Amino acid sequence: MLVAKTLALFVVTALAEIIGCYLPWLWLKKGAPGWVLLPAAVSLMLFAWLLTLHPAASGRIYAAYGGVYVATALVWLRVVDGVPLTRTDILGAVITLVGMAVIVMGWQAAES
Repeated sequence: MLVAKTLALFVVTALAEIIGCYLPWLWLKKGAPGWVLLPAAVSLMLFAWLLTLHPAASGRIYAAYGGVYVATALVWLRVVDGVPLTRTDILGAVITLVGMAVIVMGWQAAES
């Protein structure tokens, strides 16, 4: 249950980070209006706050989050950018998610 709950929170966190970075990219590279920087800033603040909701040491959180970020970024690549995923994209995402699960399962033992 802890892994599923953590995974869901990390996905929301990753989306907040990706949106917070994607909007300035649109402004800089695609000529989006400057107002997109405001929701980008809010999204990045949300991202930072969401990382504080986990019950583990910050380094463990960042390490586990990295795996979910990779997988979420690849879904973004497919859905938003329209780029088909390769077998190696999918394999890499699976490997990083397994790594995240291993780290999260060790939280209880390490934090007690």
